[in-house]
Amino acid sequence: MSAPHPELARLRGSIDNLDAALVCLLAERFKITQRVGELKADLGLPPADPEREAEQIERLRQLAHDANLDPEFAAKFLTFIVSEVVRHHEQIARGAS
Repeated sequence: MSAPHPELARLRGSIDNLDAALVCLLAERFKITQRVGELKADLGLPPADPEREAEQIERLRQLAHDANLDPEFAAKFLTFIVSEVVRHHEQIARGAS
């Protein structure tokens, strides 16, 4: 197999770096949301906050639009993340009860 074109190799390296950064950012985000879930459980708050979630999705849609990223894609991405966060918060709440 021949070596990839130099520009292709460079672009793929950039993609790999960005993927690694995304994973690290998601890990950090989930560390913070873990603490939020614990706090919600301690305070007797529900695991989900639909109003906040809707605000966040709309905010991300606008950020995506401003960054020339498909707002629908951004909304789907955040919706997936939020559903995982809520699932974790539900698990925490069950453990706290």
